[in-house]
Amino acid sequence: MQLDLNLLAALDALLEEGSVAGAAARLHVTAPAMSRSLGRIRRTTGDQILVRTGRRMTPTPYAIAVREQVHELLHQVQGVLAPSRELDLATLERTFALRWHDSLVALSGPSLLSAVREEAPGVRLRFVAESSVDTPELRRGEVDLEANATRPSAPDIRAEKVGETRLVIVVRQGHPLTRVRTVTAKRYAAAEHVTVSRRGNLSNVLDDALARLGLTRRVVATAPTEAAALEFARGSDLLVSVPEATTRSAVADLGLVVLPLPLELPSAPIYLSWHQRYDTDHAHAWLRGLARTALTMGGASS
Repeated sequence: MQLDLNLLAALDALLEEGSVAGAAARLHVTAPAMSRSLGRIRRTTGDQILVRTGRRMTPTPYAIAVREQVHELLHQVQGVLAPSRELDLATLERTFALRWHDSLVALSGPSLLSAVREEAPGVRLRFVAESSVDTPELRRGEVDLEANATRPSAPDIRAEKVGETRLVIVVRQGHPLTRVRTVTAKRYAAAEHVTVSRRGNLSNVLDDALARLGLTRRVVATAPTEAAALEFARGSDLLVSVPEATTRSAVADLGLVVLPLPLELPSAPIYLSWHQRYDTDHAHAWLRGLARTALTMGGASS
């Protein structure tokens, strides 16, 4: 059987877009042409690949199983056939998936998108939510760039520290702690708290720091995002301890007050991470540069 590499590109687009029309637009072909390619793929694989579910197309179990392999094969083929191809941003058509901490999306995402649209209007960004469990999406090629406080330990994942930020306390205007001269560790511990945890954890490094001082605090709730936690603080006497960078745009809009954290803690790092397969990918390197600038200017102070 003769292998048609065009079918590999069509299959990758179909699996990425989840529709014939979307895949056709991505590869700049007509919908009927992409439909014919899907028919050839079905005959070649003996699988339907995409099946209609109501108004949507759903990938088959086989399609889901081979999606990572198809994406990786296509990337390898493109690298072999055009290893030194110059990057033409004006005509670049590509979709990047970015899994960033929600505060970094809010803080630096708009400036990144603006820079991308100015230089490469054909590029699209998919900001996806952080998972409640650790997932190998960078390795599988489902996520192109991660940005959060965690440095990946896997040897095939690159990580670059782009900055750091310290924790501060956020409370509502008129909160009792805004009327004291100094927020001590004892006063901080005596208050009630809401923590930010996508896993729903009720304790974190702050509790460890308080324990070293012989203090404990009462956490009455957790929120999956900082935006949600700030809303809790906005309407109550709850304290929220978040990275200072997060507060820059949100605090003024919500009528909140920032207070210093009375605990000795190291600054929280911000890492930009990607799989090593993209080290020499010109488009990915270009996006990494823009992301590094956006994160550094948005909230990270090296």
